[in-house]
Amino acid sequence: MRALFLVGTALLFLGACAPKASPDSEKWVGSWATSPQLVEPHNMAPEPGLSNNTLRQIVRISLGGDSIRLRFSNEFSNEAVTFLGAEVALSAGASAIVPGSSKQLLFNGEASATIPAGGVLVSDALAFSMEPRSDLSITISFGNVPADVTGHPGSRTTSFLVEGQQLGLDSLPNAIPTDHWYLISGLDVKAPEKAGAIVTLGNSITDGRGSGTNLQNRWPDILAERLQERPETQHIAVLNHGIGGNCVLKPCLGPAAVDRFERDVLGQTGVRWLIILIGVNDLGQTPDAEAALAVADGLIEAFSEMIDKAKAQGITVYGAPILPFGESFYDAPHKQPARLKVNDWIRNSGKFDAVIDFDLALADPENPGVLLPDVHTGDFLHPNEYGYRLMGEFVDLNLFTE
Repeated sequence: MRALFLVGTALLFLGACAPKASPDSEKWVGSWATSPQLVEPHNMAPEPGLSNNTLRQIVRISLGGDSIRLRFSNEFSNEAVTFLGAEVALSAGASAIVPGSSKQLLFNGEASATIPAGGVLVSDALAFSMEPRSDLSITISFGNVPADVTGHPGSRTTSFLVEGQQLGLDSLPNAIPTDHWYLISGLDVKAPEKAGAIVTLGNSITDGRGSGTNLQNRWPDILAERLQERPETQHIAVLNHGIGGNCVLKPCLGPAAVDRFERDVLGQTGVRWLIILIGVNDLGQTPDAEAALAVADGLIEAFSEMIDKAKAQGITVYGAPILPFGESFYDAPHKQPARLKVNDWIRNSGKFDAVIDFDLALADPENPGVLLPDVHTGDFLHPNEYGYRLMGEFVDLNLFTE
């Protein structure tokens, strides 16, 4: 806890002494993030496990820059996690890094750090140059790691595990691959004062189930790519806070969206916009019409509260209607009226600053309760890579210009 307190104190001190912002001033803005959760037993790291071993993880950032800091989470563990050392580098693909690009992370000036049970650790600021949409390698040499691990199973990105303390290597021969993230939760960059981040709050459709492993082609990725293609939006990052199997009103996989809202939206660095696309798992698990309509009312109330909290913090909020799930394993006659009720409120209540109608983009015009046949993975619920590209390209970039 001492390292955390000193880092936070240093940041507050710098902020208190900073001169009045000028057009050329900079601030911290989130460039990559993911939502921590308790890792389920079947998603744990493969043998030999994380304790006393080294893990290299890859993330694709939004904004580039020349100064970064990283955030690590031990939120769902009952014991402390120990880092013996950590490095960041430019990825050269798979477990390799660009030679000469690796730099050591420090925590309150020290190479090692301990994250207490339930805690968060932020690294010291590090001078590190990177281009927008770069792939970064984060290598951690672990000491003790508890049995209950905090991470993000739905990484759609391969990590690489090796035995022992293996820092300082340009590649990790004989590394064991695992398609999950562990303990990493965010990366901030120093960016121009006008920079800001979009948070995409959602479930597996935002987390990217059905997208390509290591292809970084979830719909938030496509949106981030498009933002970088236009000079007037190149200062905008996208932070993906989707959790597969997540619900709004109750814990399903990961904490309920109403419970993680402060952490994953209000607590993100430099967030200026929010896109909400979530609710299908709440509706999909209802047993009858009475329960489905009650959940619909609960979703409307929860979304209203989210909007009010976000707007109170100066965040612009966009709503996305719940996508069709006809013919999926969630399909049942009593659920469709509830989905239509929620979607009608999203479109017509006036609570959102605008609506991004992915439902119109992906629904079959001949059967609007069902996804188009070529946009889903075969389960009539999750978009495929083509569907995610349609979603990412459907978003009007003018929503993020002033």
